[in-house]
This record gives sequence, structure tokens and C-alpha cells, in this order.
Amino acid sequence: MKPGRGEQGFTLIELMISLGLFALIAVAGLALLNGVLGVQGRTEQRLDRLADLQRAMFVLGGDLDQVTEGAVRGGGASFSFTRSAPGLGGPPMPVRYDLAGGNLVRTAGTGPQVLLSGVTAARWRFYDGQWSDAWPLRAELPGRPRAVEVELRARGPGGDPVALRKLVVLPFEPRQAEPS
Repeated sequence: MKPGRGEQGFTLIELMISLGLFALIAVAGLALLNGVLGVQGRTEQRLDRLADLQRAMFVLGGDLDQVTEGAVRGGGASFSFTRSAPGLGGPPMPVRYDLAGGNLVRTAGTGPQVLLSGVTAARWRFYDGQWSDAWPLRAELPGRPRAVEVELRARGPGGDPVALRKLVVLPFEPRQAEPS
């Protein structure tokens, strides 16, 4: 008996070929999805690191913009000063930056906090007519410099080393006349 027109179907070979093609398309789709997810993960890590670097520079700049009366001391990988208190009417607050164990550590008010990890070097420089690697220039001349610069070497967004530089002109401080 011959099958009629309505009873014709796919042969086993046709089904095997179509299932094979579907499997290839599915494998390619999964590989593509895996690649996209990998790129997304790396991009998120890079963006997180970039945000860490930007936040550190923002905090540092905010502190330096608020320098007030008090000793300014620095050299090498550490720097200390007094900043006006956050908010209104609070007492001035001492702030210190140090490089410790690959971290830029900020110590103020509530104690030390890691401001930025993955830091390999920190260098503070001070400007008062010329650049100096230490402040005060002479013990008998207290006061503060006109500007402060920090150079950090740190792990960048892709893991490669980057150099960060922040230069801040400090608030004006009237100078006392030097004795003649």
C-alpha cells in the first residue's frame, strides 16, 4: 500500500540534519552569550575601578580645598594638615594621608580609612614660589604653601599601572611680615 499525499512526512535523515543545524545554532548562541557576559563583567570591573580612582581624587581635592589654620607638614608619601569641619560651626579637623601596604590611607575624625587600594607610589610636592618635596621648607617659617600636588601611581581600570596627578591651589593665607 502506497501512502497517500496527506500521509507524507520527514525522513529520518531530514530530521537528523535539522536537529544538527539547530544544535549548531544553539551552541553558537551560547558562545555569543558567554562572550557578551564576559565583556560585561570586565567592563563593570573597569568602571568600578575608575569610580574608585575618581572618588579618591574628589575626596582629596575636597580636603585640600578646606585647608585652614594649623600646621601643614608633608614629604615623601605622607601629608598632614588641618581642614575646616564639614558642615557649619564644627571645630577644625586634622587630616593625614599616608601610603601603607599599597593603600592610600586617609585619617580624619573617625579614624583611618582606605581611600584607594592598589597604590604603588605617592609623592607630595609643595609650591611657594618654587616646588619642594617637603613642607615646611624651614622650621622657622610656618604657614602653608600656595599649592599642593600629589602624584599617585596605582592600578588602573584595566589592571595596568596609571599615574594620577592632582594639583590644588590652597586658600589664600595672609602672611606675616618676616622680622628684619
